[in-house]
Amino acid sequence: MSKREITVLTEASLITCIVQRDLAEIIIKTAREGGAQGATVHFARGEGVRERLGILGVAVEVEKEVISIVVSDDQVDRIFEKIYLAGNLDTPGMGIMYITPLEKVATYIPPDIIKKLSATNEVNES
Repeated sequence: MSKREITVLTEASLITCIVQRDLAEIIIKTAREGGAQGATVHFARGEGVRERLGILGVAVEVEKEVISIVVSDDQVDRIFEKIYLAGNLDTPGMGIMYITPLEKVATYIPPDIIKKLSATNEVNES
C-alpha cells in the first residue's frame, strides 16, 4: 500500500469576480489565456440598489455569476488586470472583483510538477 502525502502550496491567491449573468465564459476564457488552470462558477442574486445608477440610467440585473479562480501569487496581478478589462468592470453596474490571499492550497499535483517545483526551490535556496 502506498503512503499518501499532502502537498500544500502556500503562494496562492483567490480571485473572486462577481459579474452580470452570461459573462462568466468570457472571464474564464481570459483567465485561462493568462495562465489560470480553471475556475468555479456559481450563480447568485444581488441585493441592494436596484434602481437606476446615476445620470447614466444603467439598470443593474439581480442575477449574478460568481467566478472563483485560484492562481499562484506570481500570476495574480496579470490575471486580475486581464479579467477586469475583459469583463468591462470599468463600466458602472458591470460587477466587482477582489483578491483574497490564501494560507494553504491542497489538490492533486502530478509528480513531475512536484519535481520541477522542488528543483526550482533548491536552485533559489542556493
